[in-house]
Amino acid sequence: MAEASAIPAVIPARATGAALAANLVGVGLARFGYTPLIPALIVAGWFAPSEAVYLGAANLAGYLGGALGVRRLATRFGAPAILRWSMAVTTASLVACAFPLGFGWFFLWRFLSGCTGGALMALAAPAVMPHVPPGRRGLAGGAIFTGVGLGIAASGTLVPLLMPWGLTTTWLGLGATAALLTALAWSNWPEAMVSTAPPSYAIAEAPSGPALRALYVEYALNAVGLVPHMVFLVDFVARGLGRGLHEAAQYWIVFGVGALAGPMVGGYLGDRIGFGRALRLAFLVQALCVALPLTTTAAPVLLLSSFVVGAFVPGIVAVMIGRTHELLPGDPGRQAAAWGLCTTAFAIGQAVAGYGFSYIFAHSENGYPSLFLLAAGALLLALAVDLAFGKTPRLRL
Repeated sequence: MAEASAIPAVIPARATGAALAANLVGVGLARFGYTPLIPALIVAGWFAPSEAVYLGAANLAGYLGGALGVRRLATRFGAPAILRWSMAVTTASLVACAFPLGFGWFFLWRFLSGCTGGALMALAAPAVMPHVPPGRRGLAGGAIFTGVGLGIAASGTLVPLLMPWGLTTTWLGLGATAALLTALAWSNWPEAMVSTAPPSYAIAEAPSGPALRALYVEYALNAVGLVPHMVFLVDFVARGLGRGLHEAAQYWIVFGVGALAGPMVGGYLGDRIGFGRALRLAFLVQALCVALPLTTTAAPVLLLSSFVVGAFVPGIVAVMIGRTHELLPGDPGRQAAAWGLCTTAFAIGQAVAGYGFSYIFAHSENGYPSLFLLAAGALLLALAVDLAFGKTPRLRL
């Protein structure tokens, strides 16, 4: 009892809420809140179109750095401190972007917000889940990752509401929302954390084999397939189709609603048909929906594309985690190591696609069709890789 009393008591629901807020701020607002702002930044003359999309890619590159470095920092300084200050820096980045001080200024803060977003996504759930009763961990995990969808929906709602007062006010509004959530989460992180191994250990111990190596490649390709919708969707509707920011924001809200449903649907599907089959179905459905804007730009079709791709942004996480467990049954340590490599592969694919697609966009008169086509091709390639190498039900280690 003495040992237990030495650990500050944190109600699991409050800790889960803190992790939800971390994902909402670090990814939902800081990354996805930028997407509906791209056309406004261009129209207002803050940035040229190529500069605006490169700034979106800067956040994706920072995410890779944050995901790779956070565990070493958490081991040294403690997870609660890293989580608190990551949320604080993310909030500061949103406020800093309220001031149009040039491309270099924005690039610095967009990159930093990517680093902190990667740190929050990688650390928040592992920090909280050991403190949640086993019978409630599935529900808690689903709640934590709905923070991404809530952030997308919130940004799609806030940006059009605040834009009549100007870009500065809009950025400050996003910053104020992040500050409120940071304050609410600040004292709700569990202080007694499970020790976190440095990245080198996870990489050294991560299992390999045809099916798992294929899985790492597939997850990177899946990240490539999601980037056009994550970064370019609102600009495509607002400027590419000439329908304006307010209509484009409606598609972004639908994208966020899909993200809310994605984790639960992905997990349920995997439980019903097996995660291997669910993964192949996910690749096929994503490819079709990413390619839909190439066939028609009718509103119902774009809404369907927005919703389904939005659902897979967090939904593919649930399917991929389930697949690693299928390939490594009964081995939590190696499951965690394999998932660490999956996360790294996704971050690499996302960063490479972010800059590659930004380059294509900057050097094309109308680059949107090329982006959707390449993204759909990446997803079909992921399906082909899995069909060729991902059939092993388990690895002999």
